[in-house]
Amino acid sequence: MTGQTVTRADLAEAVYEEVGLSRNESSDLVEAVLEEISQALIGGDNVKISSFGSFSVREKSARVGRNPKTGVEVPILPRRVLVFRASHVLKDAINEQV
Repeated sequence: MTGQTVTRADLAEAVYEEVGLSRNESSDLVEAVLEEISQALIGGDNVKISSFGSFSVREKSARVGRNPKTGVEVPILPRRVLVFRASHVLKDAINEQV
């Protein structure tokens, strides 16, 4: 799978091959895990996956930005952003590939 994007279908296929569930059950399992992660983040909880990383939602306050082309000031509304912080185990695994 190097050089391409991993999709839900790819994850479901990997579960099918590794765990031995049916393709439908594998797909349902992947959907259930992703839904659980999504609902936790929507609810304001942090999600930590051991040896992988953690997801959290950060509140950003309103501020004044600037259009870099014209220099015109533009208000940026307050919003919530998703933040992912990779674990050291994942970072080490990535750096071993270099």
